[in-house]
Amino acid sequence: MTPLHITHHDAVDGPVLRVAGELDYEQAAALRRQVESLALEPGQVLNLDLSDLQFCDSTGITALLAARQHAQAADGDIVLTAVPPTLLRVLAMVGLDQIFTLRDGGEPPPPVV
Repeated sequence: MTPLHITHHDAVDGPVLRVAGELDYEQAAALRRQVESLALEPGQVLNLDLSDLQFCDSTGITALLAARQHAQAADGDIVLTAVPPTLLRVLAMVGLDQIFTLRDGGEPPPPVV
């Protein structure tokens, strides 16, 4: 099991959380806590960089949905960046690729200077 590791930095359009490791039943609560601690302003985008995510189960997907709800409650938005192919396939199978904004793993949002 690879532990979940979450790093945070602020970009021009809002906070960026880089989620690495395994987002599963035992570790999804850590992502929820991290997201809930973010004070989003209206119009900001919560960017979840999933480029180093190795595994995500249904509890992890529920944590992603909770992050979306948190962003929307603040009149913000959420973007999933660099979604691994296996997770992308699951999101598409259940229609969540139509709910989340998905971006390739190109350039991350620029940090706030």
